Formats: sequence, structure tokens, C-alpha cells
Amino acid sequence: MIAWKAFSYAGVSYDLSHLHPRRIEFILPAITGHPERRYAVQVIFGLHCFTRSSKPGEVVDLAMSYRDTRETRVFCPQRYGLSMLLPTIIAELATRPCYHTGKGNFFVVEAVDDGGAKQEYEVYFAASRAVERGLVNLFVQSAYTRDPAHRSNRPKKKPIRLHVILHNTLTNRPIKEPPR
Repeated sequence: MIAWKAFSYAGVSYDLSHLHPRRIEFILPAITGHPERRYAVQVIFGLHCFTRSSKPGEVVDLAMSYRDTRETRVFCPQRYGLSMLLPTIIAELATRPCYHTGKGNFFVVEAVDDGGAKQEYEVYFAASRAVERGLVNLFVQSAYTRDPAHRSNRPKKKPIRLHVILHNTLTNRPIKEPPR
């Protein structure tokens, strides 16, 4: 599991412990004829939650680089600040509409008030069965606001419930895209 090291730049230290892996449980309450279901989930946050790629022609200060075992990216103070919202967004995922990207992962949208302006904060995640029986890995792949560099490519689709994603992942069933 990835426990991100703090990042320091220009005398400022950015703590990343809020993005350390954690286990949470989602509960689907009992419904007539169906018992309560509990889903154990291992949440893992990825590098793209607080870093960005370099812009075309951008000369990046090497001190702003952050790397994991696969890639090196630019530490992004804006993404870092918004990443503080991620633990709560993920903990409340069962109450939020999730959307299928059509590429094997999902996303949710959070409205963020940034100095009086509403922004779309999109959080992308994938679900997979863990090695441990009965556990689902939920990998938060990326999270960022829509801007000119990240134009909306969200398909207009009906939402899918998190419980469907978790159940189908655990039972090795395909997660079909809901019809429009």
C-alpha cells in the first residue's frame, strides 16, 4: 500500500497522511426480502490526486517533482488543497451518484466553492477484488477540477449505485453501463 511521504517546497511542508490507505465499510440496509449487506473496502489514493502532468512547453522546477514507482509528476498545490475533501467524498460515496466512464472505471462529481465560483471536482476510481477474501480495493485514480486543460468529456449517463459496483466486483459480475 502507498503511504505518501510529505512534500516540501520553498520551506512549506505539505502533509499527505490524509491520502494514506484506509479501510472503510459500506452498509446497504436491509430491504424487504433482502438482508443487510456489508462491504469491506480498502481505499487507496493515487498520485494523480495531488499532482499534475507538466503543461506543453512548461519548464518545471525539479524541486516541484513528486514520484511514485511508475512516474514523476508536478506537485499541484490546487489539487493538494482539494484532496483534503477526498476522504469525506469517498466515505460518503454510497450516497452520491456514481457514473461509469465506459473505460472500466467510475467517477463522482463534487461541487466545490472556490472563492464564490462553483467548480466541478471530478473524482475517478476503479474497483477490484482484493487478495483478501470479501475485500474490495477501491483505487482513487485521479481528482481534479474542470478547466480549459481538462474539458468535460463526461458522458451523459444515468448514475450507478456504489453498492452495485461493490457487489458485482465481489461476485465477479460485469458492471454494465446503465442505459441512458
